[in-house]
Amino acid sequence: MERTCVIIKPDGICKNNAGAVISRLQQEGLKLLAIKMEKPSRGKLEEFYDVHKGKHFFEPLINFMASAPIIVTAWEGNNAVKKVRAIIGATNSLEAAEGTLRKMYGTDGRRNLVHASDSTENGLKETRFFFSESEVFEYCNDDWNV
Repeated sequence: MERTCVIIKPDGICKNNAGAVISRLQQEGLKLLAIKMEKPSRGKLEEFYDVHKGKHFFEPLINFMASAPIIVTAWEGNNAVKKVRAIIGATNSLEAAEGTLRKMYGTDGRRNLVHASDSTENGLKETRFFFSESEVFEYCNDDWNV
């Protein structure tokens, strides 16, 4: 089982699309392990997106991500990273495939609804960046009968 981190960006929060994102990921068979809403400091965002420091889009990205709260989630599933990236679509919402979350709810390359881990290693790293070990829950829902 792989783990991945998905962040619902300020545009997803402000346009009331957070529920659609979470619901779609669950419908696609991914298991929610952790969730929280926060408004990270500029410093925390700069640390998170450090890999992009110096690129032309770094400052606008940080300004955008600091503009409103975000919802950070951790997910688990078979091939979770690849699966989530297929569900969300291309970074630029205008180029995303029909039926993907970014095509349905995104606006462009920055206001594109979500951030998602791009590798298994980053999935673990990003989850640890936002969540302590005690905030990520292991549970089984296969045997749960309602």
